[in-house]
Amino acid sequence: MAISTGGGGADAPMSDINTTPLVDVMLVLLIIFLIAVPVAIQTIEKLHIPVIVAVESKDKVENLLLTVSTTDDAGRSAGEPGYEGASRNGDCRIYFNNITPVTSKELRDKAFKRLDNIVKRAGGPEQLMANPDLIPQVHIRGDVNAPWRCIAGAIYNVQVSGYPTVGFITNPIDPNA
Repeated sequence: MAISTGGGGADAPMSDINTTPLVDVMLVLLIIFLIAVPVAIQTIEKLHIPVIVAVESKDKVENLLLTVSTTDDAGRSAGEPGYEGASRNGDCRIYFNNITPVTSKELRDKAFKRLDNIVKRAGGPEQLMANPDLIPQVHIRGDVNAPWRCIAGAIYNVQVSGYPTVGFITNPIDPNA
């Protein structure tokens, strides 16, 4: 405990700090953590995380779905007879709403028209921006063998069309495998 014994005058500030309570608190916290950590580790080892089946969201039906792939080495697109899978050297193929094949210009035009219709239905951009949950997103499903130039081209075209958010759809890894 710090005790002032005078000598410096009555108006001089005391420069000693009493650290005993601080050390007491730190020792108590150390003891608490030494006891709590082993208990927490034993509890975590017994934890089983549930596997939940993913369900498609119903709240944003306006999201734009794109599939990006390429032609195979022979130049055939997906769905054509003899298609051997996407090739890194193939031509980019973009499917609007996962069904309709489109070129880059068609993608920009269709995406812009779709977003414009959504904005008009919402009552204008101010109404849409007032509720960010209503702003549609773009979800891209890219083939594993599709080169980045194809994915980046799709991202660029939808962002030019006005979509502010672009996300990727992947296949989840089976936790039991």
